[in-house]
Amino acid sequence: MTATAPLEAVEPRTRDYRLAILALAIGGFAIGTTEFQTMGILPQVADGVGVSVPQAGHVISAYALGVVVGVPILGMFGATLPRKGLLLGLMGAYGVFNLLSALASSYGLLMLARFLDGLPHGAYFGVASLVAAELADPRHRGRAIARVMLGLSIANVVGVPASTWLGEHGGWRASYVVSALLAALTVGMIWRFVPKIAPREGSSARNEASSFFTNKQVWLTMVAGALGFGGLFATYSYIAKTVTTVAHLSSDWTPVFVLGYGLGMVVGTWLAGELVRWSVLRTLVLFSMASIVMMLIFWLAAPVGWLLWPVAFLVALVGSVVATSMQVRLMDVAGDAVTLGAAMMHAALNVANALGAWIGGVVIDAGYSYRAPALAGAGLAIVGVAILMASVSLHRATAGAAVPD
Repeated sequence: MTATAPLEAVEPRTRDYRLAILALAIGGFAIGTTEFQTMGILPQVADGVGVSVPQAGHVISAYALGVVVGVPILGMFGATLPRKGLLLGLMGAYGVFNLLSALASSYGLLMLARFLDGLPHGAYFGVASLVAAELADPRHRGRAIARVMLGLSIANVVGVPASTWLGEHGGWRASYVVSALLAALTVGMIWRFVPKIAPREGSSARNEASSFFTNKQVWLTMVAGALGFGGLFATYSYIAKTVTTVAHLSSDWTPVFVLGYGLGMVVGTWLAGELVRWSVLRTLVLFSMASIVMMLIFWLAAPVGWLLWPVAFLVALVGSVVATSMQVRLMDVAGDAVTLGAAMMHAALNVANALGAWIGGVVIDAGYSYRAPALAGAGLAIVGVAILMASVSLHRATAGAAVPD
């Protein structure tokens, strides 16, 4: 891997290492909680700013748009900045924009606040992943990156349900205030425990953009990963209706299934950290193939009732392995654009989120049942695997390797 500074420049590497990774993971927890909490408090948000629930749903889209816009801009220009300072700035801005969301007195101001809050999202994860990789022993960099990403996964199990409960009982503004406090905690932890790491020598926005956007492996990896991960959201987006209308379970089961997805994400992210030590590209290819199988099993198991729960858990597990291994793969193939490469994964995942939910909705609107999006997700994964095979072929042709890493 390419280091931003010699080992001695960031010593002591082992002192406070775990607390440094914890600080970065808390930032992931804050972002994960904030990203998904609006979905759980949407009716309260709609009432608070005087719009309909469908209109209020646009604030979710505004955040996602902010993520997609912020990644290339902040990823390129952030390459020239010291990484600790950049992390502090990104998370500080995240806290400020959450406070702005809590104080928003109108729908328009809330839309603006949510868009602005999305801007630091991908850049934070990209820079945090790079810092984690720098601090870890080279043999364990995948594990370090996965531990940072675990914050995002754990947020789906703990942070989002807690924030939803708070929004229902304390008002929706309280949820955003707590997100701001989590961001402030992250700033304090990063300031105390993350060492200074200089940017790469010769880094510039122009060099990052030129290296990244002309790199075939980067594009193949992003597109393939987004398609493979999109299958997860094709099922997750409609799980409530699948539980009640296909599995014929009580709506009381819906939170249990949502918890299953969250647990699957946690386990999958942890597992990816172990697997990428073996091979990043093999892990990405094999689990993208496994996502096809899991989508088909989900379709078959949907009418069986509670037996669908372990399947939903495995769908999320497989999808999270794909997402985490894609993060490491992008960092490997980005060349001189390592900062932008590390950040762009989160733009790709937001595209996957939107694509999976949209295609699932199209299938349902066409008159098919709520388990049909799983087949659409399998189709996405099949295309993703085909693109990955093209990536493998290019890897072998350019590197002369019999088996890709």
